[in-house]
Amino acid sequence: MIDIHCHILPGVDDGAKHNADSIQMAQSAVSQGINTIIASPHHLNGSYNNTKDDIIAAVDQLNKKLNEESIPLTILPGQETRINGEMLTDLDNGELLPLNKTSGYLFVELPSNHVPRYTKQLLFDLQLKDIKPIIVHPERNQELIENPNILYDLVSNGTLTQVTAASVAGKFGKKIRKFSLQLIEANLTHFIASDAHNTTSRGFVMQEAYGIIKEKFDTSTVYWFMENAQYLVNGDHVIGDQPERIKNKKFLGLF
Repeated sequence: MIDIHCHILPGVDDGAKHNADSIQMAQSAVSQGINTIIASPHHLNGSYNNTKDDIIAAVDQLNKKLNEESIPLTILPGQETRINGEMLTDLDNGELLPLNKTSGYLFVELPSNHVPRYTKQLLFDLQLKDIKPIIVHPERNQELIENPNILYDLVSNGTLTQVTAASVAGKFGKKIRKFSLQLIEANLTHFIASDAHNTTSRGFVMQEAYGIIKEKFDTSTVYWFMENAQYLVNGDHVIGDQPERIKNKKFLGLF
């Protein structure tokens, strides 16, 4: 299994604090059946700056450490960049890091409570540069919860999204769990990832999430998400089903 979003690099953001934390997270990931992780530290979120070269160097160091500890896990470089008006310039200047360096997929993090006005244009402009933007954890954005048609428009225009496993599993509450499942049902998300920060309050929860998806949908949906993670790592094209608008109704027995 591949986890495309994780804060496992030590001492760079609010994830693992030091090498011991990273090793503990790696062991937990392996126990979940994860063999590859894209490390995606926060960048330009107001608290942390992690540029491309720094991340690649930190990933190399962690892979050496995992090899020394004989932990069967491979770390690939990535970055979780808060949306901002300078993203195109930063991309050209080599400060932004597409997932696994050359995949062409780029994480974009929205603020938690709103969607900036320029979002649609910026995501379109990224695509003009052959970058495939992925909005991370849209299910935790308050404006998208209240007006999911905003996300429908973005996905219809080619943007991809990644839902957090813990959201599917209800770790962020019933409302976010319901919205996560609605996003899956409406073909408005393309990846499931852990967004793990530690092994306690923000763990991997991947097996639990996939179990819920299998129960609410089917096994083929689980395989589709897993295959998309592999396509991303390989730099292949991820194609989702036609997105639909979320209907205001009770969903799969949830309130």
